[in-house]
Amino acid sequence: MTFSLKSLLTVSAIALTASFAIIQPAAALDDQQKKEIGDFIKEYLVEHPEVLLDAQAALEKKQDEARISQSAQVISQNKDEIFSSKDDVAIGNPKGNITVVEFFDYNCTYCRHALGDMDTLLKQDKDVRFVLKEFPILGPDSVAASRVSNAFRQLAPEKYEQFHRKLLGSDGRASEDSAIEVATSLGVSEAAIRAEMAKSPNTATIKATYQLASDLNVTGTPAYVIGNEMISGAIGLDAIKEKIANVRSCGKTTC
Repeated sequence: MTFSLKSLLTVSAIALTASFAIIQPAAALDDQQKKEIGDFIKEYLVEHPEVLLDAQAALEKKQDEARISQSAQVISQNKDEIFSSKDDVAIGNPKGNITVVEFFDYNCTYCRHALGDMDTLLKQDKDVRFVLKEFPILGPDSVAASRVSNAFRQLAPEKYEQFHRKLLGSDGRASEDSAIEVATSLGVSEAAIRAEMAKSPNTATIKATYQLASDLNVTGTPAYVIGNEMISGAIGLDAIKEKIANVRSCGKTTC
């Protein structure tokens, strides 16, 4: 953005006026001086509202950098739990040079839409490892569906990807009953599922995921961890691909 000499002098005057006001106690300015300073700043901002936009953009950039820095620290401290937990399933290329982690809930509408993003990404990029991290936060039905999912994974890990796609992509609300229906459609009996649920409840796993999500400041689903950043929301395929490309290029999601 190019400023005229008058604008540059005006900005400098505002800065000097503000500095003077800071150095001098407020009591040292009489009412007339305070009014003149206020009128001067107001007039300039009305004539040059782009200054406010620049300030807002600078603030947002600073806040975003602080957020990424904080999440990068938490990610570094919890790498194994985020990227390599034994309680999660990874699909795609198991030796991919980029890992994308998705926190999801089987009753999350946005997660259902994001399922297509995952599918397209894995078809287009054969060097991505995609970790599915169950984060049941949308009520008791979500928790119950996750318990069935965990039991199914213990009994038929090779079919978990099919289970995941079928349950997340189904219409209606995911629940214990609907999850068992999906499990039985894939060849695992209800009796076996219920026996495994009793034998291996995943309460500790869910609790650990909640704690990890809290540390990462994950407040909803879907949420992704890519490289050094936690990303909230269904940001779309193009944004995910851009962040992956940046990690490959410079080691960070923003180069």
